Amino acid sequence: MTAVPAAKAALKSQIIETPSWAYGNSGTRFKVFAQAGVPRTPEEKIDDAARVHAHTGVAPVVALHIPWDRVDDYAALAGYAKERGVRLGTVNANVFQDDSYKLGSVAHPDAAVRRKALAHLLECVDIMDATGSRELKLWFADGTNYPGQDDIRARQDRLAEALDAVYGRLGDGQGMLLEYKLFEPAFYSTDVPDWGTSYAHCLKLGDKARVVVDTGHHAPGTNIEFIVAFLLREGKLGGFDFNSRFYADDDLMAGAADPFQLFRIMYEVVRGGGLGERTAFMLDQCHNIEPKIPAIIRSVMNVQEATAKALLVDREALAAAQGEGDVLGAYGVFMDAYNTDVRPLLAEVREEMGLDPDPTAAYRRSGYAERIVAERVGGQQAGWGA
Repeated sequence: MTAVPAAKAALKSQIIETPSWAYGNSGTRFKVFAQAGVPRTPEEKIDDAARVHAHTGVAPVVALHIPWDRVDDYAALAGYAKERGVRLGTVNANVFQDDSYKLGSVAHPDAAVRRKALAHLLECVDIMDATGSRELKLWFADGTNYPGQDDIRARQDRLAEALDAVYGRLGDGQGMLLEYKLFEPAFYSTDVPDWGTSYAHCLKLGDKARVVVDTGHHAPGTNIEFIVAFLLREGKLGGFDFNSRFYADDDLMAGAADPFQLFRIMYEVVRGGGLGERTAFMLDQCHNIEPKIPAIIRSVMNVQEATAKALLVDREALAAAQGEGDVLGAYGVFMDAYNTDVRPLLAEVREEMGLDPDPTAAYRRSGYAERIVAERVGGQQAGWGA
């Protein structure tokens, strides 16, 4: 298959960013289930991320979440990550867990609360400076629960003002990623509810601002791959938060609920030239009942498999069928790639990278899980309460 060498090269250079918070305890709004061996510090989260990279070879970047990963010396934290073979990536701001933000953060009707939220966002840029991180990711829980609760247009004005201030603080080589979410925790109106709202703000801000697509943040039936294709065409796709959903923002393992959707998304990424570092491929998941590190390894593998299948689409045959109006022929080309068993190909890729062909089995044999359970006794486990 002539496409295999090119696919191998692309797969070897793929970068999947893992989130620090996925290594800690998480759960639903009802309960967080603690697990033995969970990290207690940002350094231990980095240790776990380094273990995932050691077995997959394509996860060299760890995203931070502030204040969950707050430390006294961020340059030292970046050095710690480098010593373990990974680097610090996207800095995620948190303006949704303080009591002050009950009615919003940067869109809050009270100017004092808006100043507090903006100060945190600017602090995150300071952290980027210290860590060498290139992207700041912003997600706002801001919105309203009832008609008439606040002025919808005024909230957009406040949001735009804050985004402009943060954008102006970005340095050379730094960017801003604006995430959107259909609903929750704001149930009547959300200030950044969809890709169009995020795109409009990013377009006005400039080249350093781009849109993040969280695969769980859409209405049922939304054609996410269309959004991806459009944003790539416009040069405004900043990255992904990969997860899976059955109903809403479930944050399950990438590819678990609908692997065909993940394939369709990755095909548009490949088609649009979005596999490079300009697009951040990050996992955003909550491993509530399954062990953290194996779940993240499995998620990375799922993204790799979807990417491999997307790379194997015979684009010449597809274009020919499309040009001839051959509906079934085009669909057949697409499905041939999706139905290809790419596990042997990925096993070859890993062996050529000097890795075990089966990352999950390699992790089980490593003894790392038993070691962290024995060593991480006492202290406060990382996680967020429900």
